[in-house]
Amino acid sequence: MLIPGAIGEMLVSARTTGKIAVADRYGLQTAILDETLSEEERRAIDRLLRAVLKGKVKVENELSILG
Repeated sequence: MLIPGAIGEMLVSARTTGKIAVADRYGLQTAILDETLSEEERRAIDRLLRAVLKGKVKVENELSILG
């Protein structure tokens, strides 16, 4: 289970930095399997995945993009 608001924070961070960390990737994998995820959160994940597919966001092999 993700921390409330984590998906939104990942989306904002990805838009700001153009990257997501490996830990974010695993968080998204977990979130996708969560049946209690809201429709808004599912759409946010879809937007983030589309950005990765289009090359607008890159997946970095770092544990955290911050710091």
